Amino acid sequence: MISDVIYHYDHLIDEGQDPVNDPPKLQAYMSKWDGEPFIKLLELNKAKNALEIGCGTGRLAISIAPHVRFFCGIDISPKTIEIAKSHLKEFNVELICDDFLVYSFTEQFDIIYSSLTFMHIENKCEAIEKIYRCLAKNGICVLSLDKNQNCILEYGTRQVKIYPDDPEEIINMLLKCGFCEIEKYEIDHAYLIKAKRK
Repeated sequence: MISDVIYHYDHLIDEGQDPVNDPPKLQAYMSKWDGEPFIKLLELNKAKNALEIGCGTGRLAISIAPHVRFFCGIDISPKTIEIAKSHLKEFNVELICDDFLVYSFTEQFDIIYSSLTFMHIENKCEAIEKIYRCLAKNGICVLSLDKNQNCILEYGTRQVKIYPDDPEEIINMLLKCGFCEIEKYEIDHAYLIKAKRK
């Protein structure tokens, strides 16, 4: 349930967890999902605008926002969004606390990306259809999908139900939705999928 996910990530903030401030060793570990290979796939430049689904406190956004014309991040956790605002205040950003599937965006994006967030989305087909609608023509979508196939995310005494990602199923959904030029890469802990909107 969404409320469980919100509770989990809000509680991480209450516990003092902010990935932006992680020590270098932990940051290097997180890059096994969305480090340099992931960022390179985004094809960043100052003429483009970008949307991150599940931006959290801005761990990835800090590396993305300086290299695009405009950055938008959306996350369902109010406490992570507040922290993200403090981390990203010097950049041209909009940060939204809402559910990606229900929020009505008023603009289209050249880049939409997400890392370690699709596992929280039960209706992945609906999410991919929405990504397609939110992308500008020739825009790209890049996803980092966790290889973990467990249905429960455990953190101390908390357990959050998740919906593991099957990269082949995601690719089939992308094709069905109308995406083209789909590429799949395997890295340490994730599959990276890049697709282009026609």
